[in-house]
Amino acid sequence: MINNKQYYVYLICNKNNTTIYTGITSVLKKRIWEHKNKTTKGFSSKYNLYKLLYYEIYQDPENAIIREKQIKSGSREKKIELIESMNPKWIDLYDNL
Repeated sequence: MINNKQYYVYLICNKNNTTIYTGITSVLKKRIWEHKNKTTKGFSSKYNLYKLLYYEIYQDPENAIIREKQIKSGSREKKIELIESMNPKWIDLYDNL
């Protein structure tokens, strides 16, 4: 059986770009909508994280989970480098999904 599902590792932040959160999902647009609308209590709603700044796509959930853990364990500077490699102006990528 072929798995056509995609998995996304993503970075979101707040309006002032002061807090960065790393997450993983199989439905990126829906998950970012949930962050924007604070449908789940937790870190992202507490810190008003809603702006999609960066994402990577994986075909395999194991590789996505490994990558999420790698990004989470990295420094803020490493996360900024990732964001700026795809999105140097730090614009919200949600509307382009």
